[in-house]
This record gives sequence, C-alpha cells and structure tokens, in this order.
Amino acid sequence: MADQAEQLKAAAAEAGAQNAATPQHRRQQTDRRPRRPEMAPEEKQFDERTLHIDRVARVVKGGRRFRFRALVVVGDRKNKVGIGSAKGADVTAAVTKATEVAKKNMIAVPLYKGTLPHEAQAKVGGANILIMPASAGTGLIAGGAVRTVLEVAGVSNAMSKSIGSTNKTNTAYATIAALQQMVPAKNWVTAKKPAAKKEAK
Repeated sequence: MADQAEQLKAAAAEAGAQNAATPQHRRQQTDRRPRRPEMAPEEKQFDERTLHIDRVARVVKGGRRFRFRALVVVGDRKNKVGIGSAKGADVTAAVTKATEVAKKNMIAVPLYKGTLPHEAQAKVGGANILIMPASAGTGLIAGGAVRTVLEVAGVSNAMSKSIGSTNKTNTAYATIAALQQMVPAKNWVTAKKPAAKKEAK
C-alpha cells in the first residue's frame, strides 16, 4: 500500500509539473511567430492641389439638397498633369472623388529646357488662356488656377495671359487644353535651305 501511495504521489507531482510547464511552452510558441514588419509611411507619388470647393444645391420635392463640388489638379512635377471635378456629400468625399478623376485623366506635357516648347492658346467656355515659354530664371508669371496647373506639371519658367472669364473651372480646363496642343521639340519641322544653283560654265 505504501508503494502505491508513493506511486500516486509521484504521478501527481509529474502531472503538476506538466501543467506548470504548459503556459511557458505556449509562450515559447507565441514567441516563435514572426513579427509583422512595421509599415513605413508611403511617400506621395503625385502633388495634389485643391483649386476650388463650392457648395451646390439641388431642388427636390422636400426642399433643397446641398452637396459639395471640388476641383482638384494632380501632377508629378515632371511632365504629367491631370484635372478632375466631382461632387460629394461632404468636402472630404468630394476631394477624394475629384482626385481619382484627375489621376485617370492625366496627360503628358512635352517640356523643353524647363519651359514650354512654344506658345499656345485655348478657350473653354468664357475663359481664354494664352501660355508662352520664357527664358531660364524668369519663373512662373501666372496667377490663380493657371499657375497651379503649370507648377504641378513641372514647368519652371513660363508666362501666361488670362482673357475673358475668371471662372476657375473653365480657366483650369483651358490651361489643360493649351498644354495638350504642345508639340515636342523633336517633332518640329525646320525649313530646308534652298540648294545653291551651280554656275554655268
């Protein structure tokens, strides 16, 4: 009987030791799990500028329903630029939608030594925009929406003239239309010199 009691005590001690070791074992297993790498903050690929935010209303049966309209220009400051306009229930939603529209409608602007290849003029609605190249060191002689669009497109030196309406939406779209008319310098056609006539003997 004494032997059986000793065996039971030994078995109970072993069971207690196993139970005590179980949490530590579990801790070791959890320590073995690979830790997730810390996510570094993403650098913005594009320069996003909000040109204008306006509150618009729609008349419905119960009264007026107010929403917000945002005008956003997006560019990489190298040679790509896009513009978008969208509406949303609040300002944040409108800006987000307009940014997505601008990214989908980006165009490539051919630059020539930090400025525009040649002058161009475009008209959208009542806005008439004229943009011209400028020599190095001139900077951007432009204001309002035209200046913002040229900045995010990567134009360092240029001059502009706004004729007619000052509506920011039409002005921005007219600037984009003028930039779309740009022809790269490699595609310029130079006039050939006439061949010299041979003197008759």
